[in-house]
Amino acid sequence: MPGPLEGLRVLDVSTVLAGPLCCQILGDYGADVIKIEHPAKGDSMRGHGPSKDGVPLWWKMVSRNKRHIGLYLGDPEGADVFRRLAATVDVIVENFRPGTLERWGVGYETLKEANPGIVLVRITGFGQSGPYRDRPGFGTLAESMSGFAAITGEPDGPPTLPPFGLADSICGMAAASAAMMALYHRDARGGEGQQIDISILEPIVTALGPQAIIYDQLGELQRRTGNRSDNNAPRNTYKTKDGRWVAVSTSADTIAERVMRLVEHPEVIDEPWFATGKGRAEHGELLDEYVAEWIAERTRDEVIDAFEAAQAAIAPVYDAAELMEDPQVRALDMITTVSDDELGPIRMQNVLFRMSDTPGGIRHTGRALGADTDEVLAEIGIDADRIAALRERGIVA
Repeated sequence: MPGPLEGLRVLDVSTVLAGPLCCQILGDYGADVIKIEHPAKGDSMRGHGPSKDGVPLWWKMVSRNKRHIGLYLGDPEGADVFRRLAATVDVIVENFRPGTLERWGVGYETLKEANPGIVLVRITGFGQSGPYRDRPGFGTLAESMSGFAAITGEPDGPPTLPPFGLADSICGMAAASAAMMALYHRDARGGEGQQIDISILEPIVTALGPQAIIYDQLGELQRRTGNRSDNNAPRNTYKTKDGRWVAVSTSADTIAERVMRLVEHPEVIDEPWFATGKGRAEHGELLDEYVAEWIAERTRDEVIDAFEAAQAAIAPVYDAAELMEDPQVRALDMITTVSDDELGPIRMQNVLFRMSDTPGGIRHTGRALGADTDEVLAEIGIDADRIAALRERGIVA
């Protein structure tokens, strides 16, 4: 079945990780995404993460549903090819340092002349303006500056960074949303294309919630609390009798009551402080002790069954192997099997959400450098002889 973005054309000239993920999402839902890489070096994401028999695994996922060409934009002929491609697409996603496209002669104003409807999504560490605009920016820096690291970890431990691309991933999803807003303005409101300036820092700052307004109005700074929360309790991870771990959340007052009845301490429910999440959080150590003691006397399966029977909120702490075999994950096809030319059947995350009429899907996995160069360039009228000449000069691959 077709995706909702069928007929949309996108140029992906971004790398690690926000831009490629943005384009992956657009491609998953039907857009024709043309991935541009350096013709000699390829995309640096090909070297990120483990490989199997020399085949990069992360690449298979983040570059799925994209056609791949090698093109050097820093050469005038390469820039000319890029301008011709830009004239045929709806969206371009790039994450070069500010001014790079302009230096190559393919900045927004130039692209807009050829294609007034173009939406240029510009992803950088810190934005297109301001004193940090020229700094190299990565997700790790955003996770640090945003306040995420400052509130993550144990109270007596160091600030803690995530072991995966958290800020980049949030930014990639936000950038896909931004692109669609610009296209709605263009297509449904009779507008033109536009330039979108999004930094990796801004989306994770938004995801962190009310930190800024709380500091502004109360002068309070959120502290590191480990797995506990300042907003409710009990909320933590707990070890079971068989050495497994579970996570409990009691964001709703009724759930907190069910948990305390289940762990055989209903007396705390009548305490005045138990009536609010904040009050319970101030007594988190006591509530944690009660919950931990009860859970430690039972296996993980026994704990989960009892919590489900009590309609209390709990989840096992999974690794990837357990996640992939979970019956709910399997029922939703959250981790789906796709065919790959090099590796055969492989499993990876499915599309982000399910749409009843235009669901999208994974049409193919990430391809080799230059796999689609001849096809894509032929579509914009570049004949085989010129492609061969460009390839001889190292401008295309």
